[in-house]
Amino acid sequence: QVQLVESGGGLVQAGGSLRLSCVASGSIFSIDDMGWYRQAPGKQRELVATITRHGSTNYADSVKGRFTIFRDNVKNTVYLQMNSLKPEDTAVYYCNAEGLLLGLGEDFGSWGQGTQVTVSS
Repeated sequence: QVQLVESGGGLVQAGGSLRLSCVASGSIFSIDDMGWYRQAPGKQRELVATITRHGSTNYADSVKGRFTIFRDNVKNTVYLQMNSLKPEDTAVYYCNAEGLLLGLGEDFGSWGQGTQVTVSS
């Protein structure tokens, strides 16, 4: 009932930048937390950054100072600005959103399909 669509991934050289976007749509009453996670080949999915509805953020230590998460509550969109990219940032990046559905106000938690980010050395 809630769909998340990511965009903005691609191939970039080390030291470069990319901006990921994720738009949420569907039977949404409100979105509380939004976030970005990533999964590299052979590794578990890990948190990259999260942001609350009111703008409080949390980052993985590995991306602090290089990545910035921000959101547009009117557009139900979350962004991840990634600067000073490193080869170890290579992964599939997934968007996540949690909130309340229209109607009965049930909780939802949804994931996007993922977008590939590849950083070459």
